[in-house]
Order: sequence, then C-alpha cells, then structure tokens
Amino acid sequence: MDEDVAVVIEDGEDIRELLAQVLTQGGFRVHTAADGATGVDLVREHDPIVVTVDVNMPGIDGFETARQIRSISTAYLVMITARGDEIDTLVGLQTGADDYIVKPFRPRELRARIEAMMRRPRSLASSHPSVGQVAASPAAPSAPSVPTPQSTLVTAPMQAAQPPSTPWIDDDIDAVPLEHRGLRLEPGARVVELEGSEVELTRSEFDILRMLLGSGRRVVSKLQLAGMLRGERGEPDHYLSEHDARAIEVHVANLRRKLGESPSEPRWIETVRGVGYRRTA
Repeated sequence: MDEDVAVVIEDGEDIRELLAQVLTQGGFRVHTAADGATGVDLVREHDPIVVTVDVNMPGIDGFETARQIRSISTAYLVMITARGDEIDTLVGLQTGADDYIVKPFRPRELRARIEAMMRRPRSLASSHPSVGQVAASPAAPSAPSVPTPQSTLVTAPMQAAQPPSTPWIDDDIDAVPLEHRGLRLEPGARVVELEGSEVELTRSEFDILRMLLGSGRRVVSKLQLAGMLRGERGEPDHYLSEHDARAIEVHVANLRRKLGESPSEPRWIETVRGVGYRRTA
C-alpha cells in the first residue's frame, strides 16, 4: 500500500525538520520546502494529502501560498504561524486553510489536528471540481508549548479512518437532501444550491450549514460545532477554547457572506447570543 504524502512549507529549518519528523513518524512520506513557490511546485508534483504552510516566508507569504495550493489541490491544509491575531485567523481560513495553529505548539497538537481531519471526508463537489480529490477540516484545541526538535513525539502511527457521519444528525437521514427557504443541501453529493445556483463552500462551511439545517430549530452551540469539525460523535466533553470559538465565528461569517445573508436580518442562520446558532423558522 502506498504511503500518504505530506508537504511541509516552512522557512525555519528547525521547525521544518520537526514537522517533517512528526509527519514521518505518523506514516507519511514527507517533502519539504523553505519557500512558498517551491512548496506549490511540490504540491503539484506529489499530490499530497496533507500540507502545512508557514505564514511568514520570503517571497510569497503563506496566505498567497495557500491560495495557490487551493487552486490545484484539496489536500488538508494547516497554516502554522507565530501571528495569532484575529485578522490573521480570518485571512488564513478565507484562503482555504482547514486549520490554523499558532506557534509555539506541541507536536502532539499537530498530530491530533491531522488525525481529526483524516476522519472526515476530503471531497466537496462544489469546491475545486477540476482536482477531483478529497478534503476535510479543522480540529482539536490548542495546547501551547515551545516546539523543539527534542520534544517528545507520539510514535503510534496515524491511520486514516472511515469518515463518520456528522454527529447529532441521524445516520438514517444522513444522505437526505435538506431544504430551507430556497436553500438546498445534498449531503451525499456535498453540493449546496441557492435558488437553483450552486454555492461554493469550504468543507467546514458545508458541514456547519449541514448541521444547522439538519438540527431543525434546536440551538447548536459553538462547542458542538467545534466538536463536529473535530470528527467527534455524541456530546463533546471538552471545553471551548478561544481558538475554537474564533474559528467557528469566522466560518459562520464566511458562510453568511457567501449566502448573501445579513446577521441582523437572517434568512437561514440565527445567532443565539452567548450560545451558538440555529436555523431560522
């Protein structure tokens, strides 16, 4: 069986070697690049399943690198940076990143996020149809620590599990199209149409919309949405980190923008302040 391929794009030699080591021990065949242009070429050449991208690089930065990668690949894309401002998170997710990790981080954290991504589908018919691959999304709360090549690594191999159905949605109706106020979502084909026109969503936006439409008028908390994006089943038992809450808010804001919805006059998604979101009546 062929090894899964990963590409690491990072200008810092120590961090680049650490990321390569973590992914290699996870069972990946790893290719590395010290700049964005070379990294994009590696993605085009090797068709990886996972790509990590540093934001601060010489030449084209990580945001532009992510945009170029997204035009040719639906690999799981994790942006890694020392910048943790909200605007950077927003830009990172808007460029197509599946997750966003702020330095310093622990190798164990990166493994947890990638393992969660690989439990979920990589395909989304409305995104990058010319690529014809598969994709998934973010996960696992941050656990800051200073990364060094001597950091303790988990040596259990990563395994790509069969993707579970979306938590909190009945498996029996998992493939049933969901419709609400001119909006139609087909889970099996992973297609969203508004008044008959297809809407291009990221994997995370699609899954959030699917969960909200499938939950009827029940309120879905940010904690539940974060757990769903991590591939968890049942009620989550972890706390909602600031990173998770911010990511959910950004995903919902992007989703509303693509649907042309105003938060003050919602047509499909209502905000329940202090809790989460629900489908409109």
